[in-house]
Amino acid sequence: MAKQEGAHSGAVLVFLAAVLYSLGGVCIKVIPWNGMSINSGRNLIALVVIGGYLWRMGHRPRLNPWIALGAAAICGTNTLFTLANKMTTAANAIVLQFTAPIFVLLLTALVWRRLPRKGELVACGVVVLGVLCFFVDSLQAGGMAGNVVALLSGFSYAGVFLLRDMPDSDPISSVFWGNVCSAILGLPWLVREGSPTTVTLVSLVVLGVFQVGLAYILLTAGLARTSAVTASLVSGIEPVLNPILVALIYHETIGPVSLVGAAVVIGGVVGYNIWKTKADAAQAVPGNS
Repeated sequence: MAKQEGAHSGAVLVFLAAVLYSLGGVCIKVIPWNGMSINSGRNLIALVVIGGYLWRMGHRPRLNPWIALGAAAICGTNTLFTLANKMTTAANAIVLQFTAPIFVLLLTALVWRRLPRKGELVACGVVVLGVLCFFVDSLQAGGMAGNVVALLSGFSYAGVFLLRDMPDSDPISSVFWGNVCSAILGLPWLVREGSPTTVTLVSLVVLGVFQVGLAYILLTAGLARTSAVTASLVSGIEPVLNPILVALIYHETIGPVSLVGAAVVIGGVVGYNIWKTKADAAQAVPGNS
């Protein structure tokens, strides 16, 4: 029972992280800077939040090859997603990034030899169907290069969900070093930007404090309590909220097929969690394997 409650709390933390991640599209769109500059600026701010959290927890960042691999996944996700938002529509960027659950299942099966359960496969299929609805409606509106970058960000995002599964891992240390790398990588572009406007400065603070710093803290806490597949599916709220916020604030339109896709993604995630709750409860009954 305690384990089941822990899994539920983990899913809630991942859900809250996904809500904060969804702020990325609109904030990146309204900043008139190069994507590398934005990524560097937001990660410099995020490091203050994450560094403060580590200091408060008395946790000194560790570093080993597996933590470094996790940091590379963090850095890749941060950088590629920011670039994709500048190169294609916000809907394209987030929807193509949300191929992550598929990569999670593939990597889990290939590297860790853990075959997905039937319910997980069905949930992924439903989520992919919803993603394809966004794909049909929005892919034609964006540049091909941006779509490729967004798809690559989906692969690196899968690595983020697998942080806990790596040997001798320390997810929050991977987050810290990944953000350090992200900040340094974009510095040459950041120093060439002019003085930020009020909108740019506020957007950078929102990105750094909430969309990166606090979101990664919540995600790593959630990953400690739930599986990578569950976390990647629960985060399905992000590709729904992200383009909706961009449409409302930045006036980037969402087509009717995308709205259907949003309903399918939400339905898939909710349905998966109902199924998982029942499956876990049945497994917890004595005599069930």
